[in-house]
Amino acid sequence: MFKKNIHYLIIPIILFIFAQIIFQTHFWHFLEYKAYDTLFRIRGVKQTTEQIVIIAIDDDSFSSLDMRWPFPRELYARMINNLNRAGAKQIVFDISFTETSYLDDDEALIKAAEEFENVIFAGKMVHDHRTRYDITQLIKPIPPIRERNFNWGLVNISPDIDGFIRRYTLFEEYGHLFYYPIGIVSLANLYQYDYYWKSKIHLEAGFINLHDCKIPKIYGNRALIQYYGPPKTFQHFSFSSVIDDSDYLLPGIETEDFQINEFYYLLDREVFKDKIVLIGATVDELHDVFQTPFTSQRLMPGVEIHANFIEMVLQNDFLETFSPFYMFFIVLLVALLCYFIFTNMKPVISLFFSLLFIFAYLFLAFSYFTNSNLVLALLPIPFIIIVTYLGSLVYHYIKASRERKFIKKTFMHFMAPELVNELLKNPKMLKYGGAQQEITVLFSDIRDFTNYSEKHSPQDTVTILQEYLTEMVEIIIKNRGIVDKFVGDEIMALYGTPVKLENSALAACKSAVQMRLRMNELCKKWEKEGKDIFEIGIGINTGPAVVGNLGSQQIFDYTAIGDTINLCARLENLNKEYETQTKIIISEYTLQHVEKFVDVRFIDEVKVKGKDIAVKIYELVNIKVTPIT
Repeated sequence: MFKKNIHYLIIPIILFIFAQIIFQTHFWHFLEYKAYDTLFRIRGVKQTTEQIVIIAIDDDSFSSLDMRWPFPRELYARMINNLNRAGAKQIVFDISFTETSYLDDDEALIKAAEEFENVIFAGKMVHDHRTRYDITQLIKPIPPIRERNFNWGLVNISPDIDGFIRRYTLFEEYGHLFYYPIGIVSLANLYQYDYYWKSKIHLEAGFINLHDCKIPKIYGNRALIQYYGPPKTFQHFSFSSVIDDSDYLLPGIETEDFQINEFYYLLDREVFKDKIVLIGATVDELHDVFQTPFTSQRLMPGVEIHANFIEMVLQNDFLETFSPFYMFFIVLLVALLCYFIFTNMKPVISLFFSLLFIFAYLFLAFSYFTNSNLVLALLPIPFIIIVTYLGSLVYHYIKASRERKFIKKTFMHFMAPELVNELLKNPKMLKYGGAQQEITVLFSDIRDFTNYSEKHSPQDTVTILQEYLTEMVEIIIKNRGIVDKFVGDEIMALYGTPVKLENSALAACKSAVQMRLRMNELCKKWEKEGKDIFEIGIGINTGPAVVGNLGSQQIFDYTAIGDTINLCARLENLNKEYETQTKIIISEYTLQHVEKFVDVRFIDEVKVKGKDIAVKIYELVNIKVTPIT
């Protein structure tokens, strides 16, 4: 039993190992990323706190200012002044001031930042992997910003292998010091501008603790970004609109006689009041736009990626991943269960269940993502279900091939081809064990064959016996019977099993009549050849019997047992006691099924050994359309 069922353990484990190898490939990671992105697109836009607005250096800014990049820093100083005039809580630059400019411009920027103490500047970390050495360079803001101890953070955004941004770098280590992105710096200084803000950050196992808010870490120093929607989910205002006050003319669209002064419109609407304001480039030409789960054709500016991270922390709305350790064992368990289930079902039914399991898991994963912010690996479970389903198909194919080969080998020599084909369609008919069913049995025996064999040489005996048995078996098979066994010169044939016949009794009677006719022809032939002839007797009985594979576990033996078979054997033997012309005796039970089709002669009512009730027996004279001569 263990050897028979060991495949339920071995095959799923092999399929599981194969799946684990696939899971480690770059192509698999690429697919998993795309599936992860789909979760965002299906979920759609999430509600924001509306505490964040973005000032975009966009196409309107370039056309309105009519100047080249980079813009003079005096304009940023004007912007800082106007934003604070409008009540901004915090101003965060996603623009790096890492090179000195005109002295007056730099001083104007520094003066504005000093006056309000709510400005976060930007630097960057450059990683160069082009050589065999990984070179990292920290590019800090200009010296005047550092000398006055202004708070600043990194603006680095690191893509995944497919170029999409899904994770936010929480810190970088350089020269044994930790440097943080502008998102972390913004949050650390949100309630009070603090030059010693780093003391508020605690790096702990699995998360960063900031203002008692635990930001979960994955891959060492990154967090999954909770995207709240596609580009422009957050309010955007053009940079040129913010600096367009009465003291400044936009060179591209305004003159002394025509002024828009759009800043006052924004001021009246209080769009910046108590808001975190992020400033960054949104035009494609400045190459600060990226692919994210929500982007299909339009890329997302880096400044908006920072905004999504800050919004996530403000809402305490973190994405967490399901443990890979637990997922490993879940995939293994699914492989074992699915293989067991699928191999014990028909392929069509197992296909239905495999699709049902896949859709159920995907629905579960989506529910956890939307309701609990838990990210389950989307593809491993569907993949292992598909793999085990394909494995079960191979199992079914091999099993069916073996069964077909066994059936053909076992039955093709003593069963009609059409019956063999029926068995091939339904091999379960031959499963080990028996079942009671109604059949018709035919016994045929040579009279006094022992004396015949003693008078002839073994070679002559075998030759004539082979000729006789070949002719009789051909008739049995032609009438859709099966040769159960040969017992010396005796033939035992079954009708109505393993494939049911419409009238097994009639098929057996037709066989007996044709055997009798063929025997007469053989006798005439042998007489002409100068050979001795012999006679045969045939008995036919119909009734219930236990039929099936009644052999051992090692040897297959499809046969029938029971009183019906015993009675038939005794009927055949009664041909020695009663002088019948055809030498064919049938029981009353067989006659009940064929009386409309045959002519019979009542012989006697006899008690046979093992039977208390007498049985009426009849000589089968002929089939009404096939007379015996």
